[in-house]
Amino acid sequence: MGRIFEKRKHKIFARNAKLSKLFTRIGKEISMAVKAGGPSPEANHRLKVAIQNAKGMNMPKDNIDRAIKKAAGGTEDNYTEMTYEGYAPGGVAIFVDTATNNPTRTVSNVRSFFNKCEGNLGNSGSLSHVFERKAEFTVEQKALKGMDPDEFEMAIIDGGADDLVHDEDGFIILAPFTEFGNIQHKLDELGIEAKSAELKRFPLSTIPADLATARNVMKLIDMLDDDDDVNAVYHNMELSEEVEAALAEG
Repeated sequence: MGRIFEKRKHKIFARNAKLSKLFTRIGKEISMAVKAGGPSPEANHRLKVAIQNAKGMNMPKDNIDRAIKKAAGGTEDNYTEMTYEGYAPGGVAIFVDTATNNPTRTVSNVRSFFNKCEGNLGNSGSLSHVFERKAEFTVEQKALKGMDPDEFEMAIIDGGADDLVHDEDGFIILAPFTEFGNIQHKLDELGIEAKSAELKRFPLSTIPADLATARNVMKLIDMLDDDDDVNAVYHNMELSEEVEAALAEG
């Protein structure tokens, strides 16, 4: 794969929910984890990871505890994870991850966004050749607690990682999605807590976009991002530095 996952492209390929939605998103994940495996993080690995992610987002402990209690008490809505796939203008592939308590509402909204932006919502699995699902862990440098970075990198590769990005802030670790549990186990074995641990989607190929196309695609992505049911939006649009700068200017 080379360094397709270097930081600049990483930010382009995945558009996570806006900052204002992060607590809502992690609250849903905590709720789904509790309802799937119970309220004890020691016995519920999915909940343990959700709490870890919540801490990484600086979610207050009271909020975390409240979300767990609501889900355990049956007062929280039941959420269903749904995915949607389609194409934006210019043939750019769009993959949408959602968690919803009303699938009918969600699919209606997503379809309307594609229609308004002259895109096409496709069938489930239609983008299986465009995106691959991978486990992504973010580990801050300080979490190594003095461990040699090279030793850490070798240990994580032995644990199942197939790509790492290392800079002054720490590591982005990538692995096949089937290795998620093995990477988490290796980090636990090393006594290192990741700032975040997620399953994400990355493009196997990209489509260069000019400024006009990029603006149209970003309009669709922004509409999807603003929907409360949407957790993350992924695409395979590749932006030159000039187009990226122009988009940033508005």
